[in-house]
Amino acid sequence: MTGERIAPIELLIVTIRGQRVILAGDLARIYGVVTRVLNQAIKRNPAKFPADFVFQITRDEVQEMRRLRSQTVILRPGQHLKYLP
Repeated sequence: MTGERIAPIELLIVTIRGQRVILAGDLARIYGVVTRVLNQAIKRNPAKFPADFVFQITRDEVQEMRRLRSQTVILRPGQHLKYLP
C-alpha cells in the first residue's frame, strides 16, 4: 500500500442517509491497511466503534453512490464488490 496516492479527504466524503461518511475502503487506504483488516478491527472491538460511526449500506445505496461518484475512479481489472461497504 505504500506509494499509493490518496485523494484529498474532502473528495472521499460521501453523503448516505443524510450522513457524511467515508467508505471503509477509502478509510483503509488513509490508514495504509487493507479493508479486510479495518473490518476485522471493527468486528473484534465493537465497543470502540459506536453504532452511529459504523453502518453497512444497502445494494441500492451502492448503486446510487456509484452513479454519483466521479467517473475518473476506475477499478483495477479483477476488482469487484464482494461485500457491501
